[in-house]
Amino acid sequence: MHNSFLVFDFGASEDAAQQARHKLDGWKQAFRLDKKLLYKFDRQEQAASEAGDSLATSEEPTPAKSGKGAKPRAAKPSAKSAKSSAKKNDEMETPSAAKPSSEIKLLVRLYFSGHERLSYQRWVDRIPAEEPFRAVRHEVISGADSRYAELAQRFEALD
Repeated sequence: MHNSFLVFDFGASEDAAQQARHKLDGWKQAFRLDKKLLYKFDRQEQAASEAGDSLATSEEPTPAKSGKGAKPRAAKPSAKSAKSSAKKNDEMETPSAAKPSSEIKLLVRLYFSGHERLSYQRWVDRIPAEEPFRAVRHEVISGADSRYAELAQRFEALD
């Protein structure tokens, strides 16, 4: 068996992490790598809970304000503009609330059988060389590495 983990550290760049996810999904479908290429995101719990709290608080008051702001105005076009400006405010608040999240790591598990060692090596070489992965720090942890067992447990524990 040729098993390894590729660990990519995206820092706080959610956009780059989502581009990487999209790229991996495309490869899984195009090359039929359903169980051979698995990935999970590892985010710090503290940053995720703070971002979740700020998202919940920013989303709840804004719709109430837009509803109250739209009622007193009698003209329909101004009500529409109030709703569109409220939507713009929501869009502007959501990314700013998502920015405080930190330390996004992408764990990619490659799981190839013994006779597929050439395919395995091609994917180990290809993934870090592609665009969304090239700009971030990465490391390859193979099955012979002492940290492999710890990383495998961490991978299984993630949802």
